[in-house]
Amino acid sequence: MISRRLLLGLGAALTLFPVAASAQDLPDLGGRTVVIVTENAYPPLQFVDPKTGDAIGWEYDAVAEMAKRLNFTAEYQNTSWDAMIQAVSDGQYDMGMTGITITEERGEKVDFSDPYMRSEMHMLVRADEERFTDAASFKAFADGLVGAQAGTTPFYVAVYDVLDGDEGNARIKLFETFGASVQALRTGDVDLVLTDGTAGQGYVESSGGALKMIGEPLGTEDFGFIFPKGSDLVAPINAAIAALKADGTFDALNRKWFLDYELGQ
Repeated sequence: MISRRLLLGLGAALTLFPVAASAQDLPDLGGRTVVIVTENAYPPLQFVDPKTGDAIGWEYDAVAEMAKRLNFTAEYQNTSWDAMIQAVSDGQYDMGMTGITITEERGEKVDFSDPYMRSEMHMLVRADEERFTDAASFKAFADGLVGAQAGTTPFYVAVYDVLDGDEGNARIKLFETFGASVQALRTGDVDLVLTDGTAGQGYVESSGGALKMIGEPLGTEDFGFIFPKGSDLVAPINAAIAALKADGTFDALNRKWFLDYELGQ
């Protein structure tokens, strides 16, 4: 279980945006079905429960609450990270979620909701790692390999903030899922995975002492849900986000998933 002291020690690694002044009347979506795509590989935001095989997490709970308040039915589909943004852009799905960082480049393909969470990028390594201690020493460690998913924030941070700006750098090993890159870290196939503090702490806590995070945070990122361009769902979801911040629901979800839930137990 992630202790309150440990979470507070992360500083801004998990920071909700300012609470709205008051809750608001929310739109009624008339019971429509909203098809939502996710990856289920980003604990504790969304992942497969190792005990039950069910898909669970912070985002699932948040969307379930939104569905009740906005009167829609959530239908979930799965795809890889590489395919997700383009698939939503093409209209194959109504909405996407998997801790997606809001960027201008992605905003050219999809519409984002308002941010629902902010996180900072951290270096995740094996617990016995002593060859490097921060981004600068990893860059100088010429044999060090970093695992990442192409097109993700960790990939670009690895390229431009840790390595030499070459997106084809041979020191970057690509994986289809974040979970696969973490498994490669544990088995010694790579030496570093970059992750926001949210997922990183989840993996550290569930690793049985096999993993740790090192160095200073490498930057901040804001998470949002994604939609096809021009989607009529953006405004209702934004209204629901504001209401859930205002009435303490997001605070309760943070306590549940970042303080109380024992990942993998």
